[in-house]
Amino acid sequence: TPGTGSGAIIDAEGYIVTNNHVVGDAETVSVRLWDKTSLIGTVVGRDPDSDLAVVKVESETALTAMPLGDSSKVRVGQFVLAVGNPFGLDHTVTLGVVSGLGRQNMNITRYEQFIQTDASINPGNSGGPLFNLKGEIVGINTAIIQAAQGIGFSIPSNMVQQITTQLISHGTVTRGWLGIGIQQLNAELAEKLGVKEGQGVLVSDVFEGDPGFRSEEHTSELQSH
Repeated sequence: TPGTGSGAIIDAEGYIVTNNHVVGDAETVSVRLWDKTSLIGTVVGRDPDSDLAVVKVESETALTAMPLGDSSKVRVGQFVLAVGNPFGLDHTVTLGVVSGLGRQNMNITRYEQFIQTDASINPGNSGGPLFNLKGEIVGINTAIIQAAQGIGFSIPSNMVQQITTQLISHGTVTRGWLGIGIQQLNAELAEKLGVKEGQGVLVSDVFEGDPGFRSEEHTSELQSH
């Protein structure tokens, strides 16, 4: 079921990005703007694997879109602002810093490259923007660690851009699939395999029938000829 959350207008045509877990399985949602105007939004696409969704509203007055910044330029220690609706408190702004980048294995979504921040994020902030001091959206606030203070996670804006572009155009997201199993290349494995840099991953399995398997078969045929 849908809940209460936050969102950000990313296109003046009325496209709003939020979290998938905010819209739930709803087809329409109630959207309240900064000036208290209430609009009915239609969910045009959702991607559970990244926990993003796009809502479209029709407004008689012009809407102002917030620019998406380049999250690859975000650095640990820089100031950021989280804006949202925590516990029903409209348009709450909190200040913090970027605490970490590229956070993975959090078991929050399937695809994770989170920006970690200590800007205060609470229930209701989900789907709201994380701004840099230029007023650019660098992340969409998504989750917190319940038992901790000052540990929140935002989906980086570059991922948001990729996902929302597909959701607006097609309503769904299409991803490539290799069909292989991988594991981290730790120091012990790197030494055993003769990898000096210790970077990369080890392909531990190739799933039968998937693209990686078919490519392997094709390569074997070429080599045998």
